[in-house]
Amino acid sequence: MEWLLGKDLDELTRVVTDLSLPRYTGKQLADWLYKKRVKQIGEMTNLSKEVRERLSADYVVGGFAPEQVQESKDGTRKYLFPTKGGFFIESVMIPDDERTTLCVSAQAGCRMGCRFCMTARQGFQAHLTAGEMMSQFQNIEECTSLTNAVYMGMGEPMDNLDEVLKSLRILTSDWGWGWSPRRVTVSTIGILPQLKRFLEESECHLAISLHHPFDTQREALIPMQRAHPLTEVLSLIRQYDFSGQRRVSFEYIMFKGVNDSLHLAVALARLLKGLECRVNLIRYHAIPGNPLLPSSVETIALFQKKLSEGGVVTTLRASRGEDILAACGLLSTQKRGV
Repeated sequence: MEWLLGKDLDELTRVVTDLSLPRYTGKQLADWLYKKRVKQIGEMTNLSKEVRERLSADYVVGGFAPEQVQESKDGTRKYLFPTKGGFFIESVMIPDDERTTLCVSAQAGCRMGCRFCMTARQGFQAHLTAGEMMSQFQNIEECTSLTNAVYMGMGEPMDNLDEVLKSLRILTSDWGWGWSPRRVTVSTIGILPQLKRFLEESECHLAISLHHPFDTQREALIPMQRAHPLTEVLSLIRQYDFSGQRRVSFEYIMFKGVNDSLHLAVALARLLKGLECRVNLIRYHAIPGNPLLPSSVETIALFQKKLSEGGVVTTLRASRGEDILAACGLLSTQKRGV
């Protein structure tokens, strides 16, 4: 049976017109799916019984309940979801004062091959549909209290851009969740030309996984650097205005002895000079069988100080959920027995 969840307003309107129903019924479906967030077509009580039966002949609301939930001592919760293809993906709910953020997956597995990422060990398994992305939002306990979302879970969002953009339309449209695009950040290692399309078609914030200011060393961490050089990614970003409400940030995971020396902080500040941005320094979550280790707290603090002296707005992202394997891919890889 085909899911209604994940369809945008145009698609829902086509569904109802194909059934010879009035076009406005598509808006009613969107309201039930994304505002009332019903689980069954039978709950759509402003549709006649006949209409509900006709819809139910070919469609279901769709979505998956989580198969497993783990809660950290810091309040972070990791959800393990199945997918249509029989794989597993993860979503992480991160509470932080008045914010409740969901970290969303865009793919099962990933083909980017980043050396520090557990998801990369799984290889590519499947693109998630917009419905599978929206299911992550609508099937967690904190659904109604979410304030923000980051597409920083499993997979590379720009490698599945059509479905990611559709899920963003659902989140940010009046007929959908009605969120401001400023509540959503999409992370990428920098895949061209998809990145340009994202910048043109969405107003959501952008985060670039950087991790090293020099091409050769970055390629050792992110092999796709060779196909999508950081210099070209930055050249594209500089064509857009980030001086207003829309934000671009750079994620910089700190690896002991690899990218945490102070001369690299100076090089990073030089690389980003003149660009309205911030750098988020992230302490690495070590993963089994990987030689990379996290930088010390003291080293990270010195690196931040040097970046700040170079004129770069820099934040330290708190390490969350380490006691529940909150780093992307750990729980699903464990589930697969890899």
